[in-house]
Amino acid sequence: MSGRTRLTWCAAAATLMAACALLPLVDSSVWILQAALLLAVQSAVGAALRRVPPARPLTVAAQALVTLVLLTLVFARGQALAGLVPGPESFRHLADLLQQGADDVGRYAPPAPLSDGIRLMIVGGVLVIGLVVDALAVTFRSAAPAGLPLLALYSVAAGLADGGTDWLWFLLAAAGYLMLLLAEGRDRLAQWGRVFSGAARAPGRESGGAPAPVRTGRRIGAFALGVALVVPLALPAMKGGLLGPAGAGVGAGVGGGGTISAVNPLVSLRDSLNVDQDRTVLSLRTDAADASDLYLRIVSLDDFDGTTWKPSQRHIVGVPDPLPTPAGLSGDVRRAEVTTTVSAADWYAQDWLPMPYPPSGVRIKGNWRYEPVGMTLVGDHGQNTRGLTYQVRSLDVQPTAAQLAAAPDPAAALKREYTKVPKSLPGIVAVTARAVTDGAANHYEQAVKLQDWFAVNGGFQYDTQVEVGSGSEAIAKFLRDKRGFCVHFSFAMAAMARTLGIPARVAVGFAPGSPQGDGTVAVGLKDAHAWPELYFEGVGWTRFEPTPTRGTQPRYTQSDTPGTSVPDPTAPSRTASAAPSATASASTDCPPTLKRLQECPSPSAQAVLSVDDGGPRWYAVAAWALGGALVVVLPLLPALWRRRVRSIRLGAHGRGEADAAPHTLAVWRELTDTAWDFGIPPDDSRTPRTAAARIVRLGRLDPAAAASVHRLADAVEQVLYAPRPRPVAGLAEDARHAAAGLRATASRAAGLRAALAPRSSARLAWALSARWSALRSRVRALRPALRRPSRQQG
Repeated sequence: MSGRTRLTWCAAAATLMAACALLPLVDSSVWILQAALLLAVQSAVGAALRRVPPARPLTVAAQALVTLVLLTLVFARGQALAGLVPGPESFRHLADLLQQGADDVGRYAPPAPLSDGIRLMIVGGVLVIGLVVDALAVTFRSAAPAGLPLLALYSVAAGLADGGTDWLWFLLAAAGYLMLLLAEGRDRLAQWGRVFSGAARAPGRESGGAPAPVRTGRRIGAFALGVALVVPLALPAMKGGLLGPAGAGVGAGVGGGGTISAVNPLVSLRDSLNVDQDRTVLSLRTDAADASDLYLRIVSLDDFDGTTWKPSQRHIVGVPDPLPTPAGLSGDVRRAEVTTTVSAADWYAQDWLPMPYPPSGVRIKGNWRYEPVGMTLVGDHGQNTRGLTYQVRSLDVQPTAAQLAAAPDPAAALKREYTKVPKSLPGIVAVTARAVTDGAANHYEQAVKLQDWFAVNGGFQYDTQVEVGSGSEAIAKFLRDKRGFCVHFSFAMAAMARTLGIPARVAVGFAPGSPQGDGTVAVGLKDAHAWPELYFEGVGWTRFEPTPTRGTQPRYTQSDTPGTSVPDPTAPSRTASAAPSATASASTDCPPTLKRLQECPSPSAQAVLSVDDGGPRWYAVAAWALGGALVVVLPLLPALWRRRVRSIRLGAHGRGEADAAPHTLAVWRELTDTAWDFGIPPDDSRTPRTAAARIVRLGRLDPAAAASVHRLADAVEQVLYAPRPRPVAGLAEDARHAAAGLRATASRAAGLRAALAPRSSARLAWALSARWSALRSRVRALRPALRRPSRQQG
C-alpha cells in the first residue's frame, strides 16, 4: 500500500473515531455502520482519483458528487431518477428530512430516537466532515489543519451529550488525529528515502521495530494524550452551561458553592416535552390528603425584561437537611407535612428537580445543589433526573383569606426587587390592572380579582393555536385578543401584579396529574404548566391560577372575597370543560402553528423560553456553520495557497534539456519567495549571484545553507546565459535546505508569520489582478465586432 493510500484510510478512520462521540446522542448505534460504509466508498473514490491524478479541486468535486449520490441512494432512492441520480424531487425530500431532523433534535433530549431526519443529519454530517478531512490531509497534503473539522465534530457531540464517558470519546478523537499526523509524517519522510533509525545494525540482525522518528512521535502523542486526560482531574471544574463560571459544585457533599447563571434552565424540559403524543413524565406516590392540588414546581422565573421572564443569577450551596423554612412564612399559618416519592421516566432529562412547593427536605442520590431563594435543586456535573427516584418532604401551607388580606407590607428590599417592571412595558398593562382591581381594599383582593378576571369573568379563552407576538407588546396583544395558554396568563398576571405593587414571579413545572388504579399519580407531558406566585408577608410565596380549565384554583381564593365565582377547585383540570375551544385537541397530530409556539397540543413550560418561534431552522444552523467555517478557513488561505505553489515548484518535472530552464527558474522563484516570507523582499534589479549573496547575508545562513543558495544561483546563471543549459540535479533539495536555514535563524514570530501569513502570497493578488485586466481587455476587443453595422441610406 502506497503512502498516499495509507494516509487516505487514516483520514477516514480519524473521522469515524471522532464521530463515535455522537453515539450517546441517539438510542441506536446502527447509523455508525452505515456511516462507515459510505465513508469507505467516499475515501476509495478519492484514492482512485489521486492515482490519475486530476487537478486537486476536481478530486474534491468528484468526491462531493459521489457523496451526494450515496446520500440520495440511501435516503431518497424513491424520489431519485432511476433510483440513483439526484433530481429536484430528491433534493426536496432531503430538505424535508433535514427539517424533520431539526424538529426532532429540538423535540427530544439525548438519547433521541433514530428517526430518518436525525439519521440523515448525523450520517450526512460525518460524510461532510470526512470529505473536508480527506481534502485537507490527503488531497492538499496538510494534515494539521484537518484537526479543525475533527474538533468541530467532537465539540458538537460533547456539547450535547452528558454522562461519564466523555473522556473516552475525547481519547478516540485525539488518537485518530494523532494517527493522521503520524501517517502524514511517515509519508513525508518516506519521500526522502530510507528513514534513519539510529545506529547501524549488525550483519544478519533484523530491524528492532519502527524507525526512531516514528517511535518518538508515538511517545510524544501518548504523553500528550495522558496529560490531556489527567491534568483536568487536578484542576477546578471547567464545566459550563447551567452552572455559572464561579466553579459551582466543585466536588461533592454539602458546602459546595457557586452561582446559577441566567441561562434559561428549561432547555432540557423543552426538548423532553415538545412531543406530539402524551407520555408519562413522572410517577408520584404521596400521602397528601388531596392529590388534585399537588403541583410540582421546577423553577421560578423572577427576572422580567418586558418581553419574557427568566431566572435570575443566584448563589447555590450544598443541599441542607432539613431545608430551611420558606421566606415569609410565620408560625400562625396552618400547615401540614406531605411526603411524596417521585420516579422520573428514563428518557426525562431535566437539570432542575421537580418538587412540591415549599419543600422541607429531600432524599436523592447524585450531585445536586440548592438555590435558597427559589428553594430549588439544580444538577451539578451533568446530573439530571433521568430514571431517578427520590423522596420530597413538603409543606401544605393552608392560609386563610383573612390572613392574606391582613398581610403587612414586605421588606423594602424584597418589594423593590420583585415589583420592578421595565420602562418598555406598555402603559395599558398598568391601566388594565387598576381597572380590573378597582374597589379592592388590599393586595389580596387585588390578586383574587386579577385571577377571576383571567379565569372566570374576563372573557379569556384557552387556545394553544394563538399566534403569539414578540417584543414588549406581547402582553398588550394578549390583553387585547384574550386568547392564549398558560404562559400568557401567568406572564400577564405577574406583570400586572407588579404594577400594583404586589411582589410577583412566575413558577414553571407541572399541574396535578391523573390518579391511577394502583394509588399512584401519573404526571404527563400535557400537565406541563406555568403559574404566577405572589408574595404575602406572613405566608410567603403563594400560588394563584389564572389559566382557565387548567390546574386547580387555590382554596384561599374562593369564597372569602365577595363578588367572586370561582369554579370548584376539586374538579380535575382534565374535565373542567368540554368546550372544543378551551381544551387541547386530542389528536396526536401537531399543526405547524403549534410547533412554532412550542405548545403541541397541551401547554408546556418550554414556551417560557421565547414568544416568537421554536428555535433556529436547519438552514439557519447551516448558514452559521458555513460562516464559522469561512471565519476559520479564510485566514488560512494564504498559507494553503503558498503550500500548493511550493509543492508545484519543487515537485516532479521533466528530465530533458528543454525542461531544465522552467524547473530551474521555478526553484529560484521559490527560494526568493521563501526569503520574502522571512522578511527579505526580492530585488529584481540584482543578478542571481548578488541576489544570492544578499539572501545569505540578511538571512544569516550557515555555510551549508549558503552553499545551497549559491548552487541555485549558479544554475540560474547557466539557464540565463549558457547557449545550451543542462539539467542540474538536486535543485529542489537545495531550496529546501536554504528554507530550513532561513527558518533556523528567524525568530519565533517571524517563523509564524512566514507559515501563517506569508508575504509572498501577494503574488496571488497580482495574478488575479492581471487575469482580470486581461479579461477586460479581451471584452473590450470583442465589442467592435459585436456591434451591429449601421445602415446607410443613400
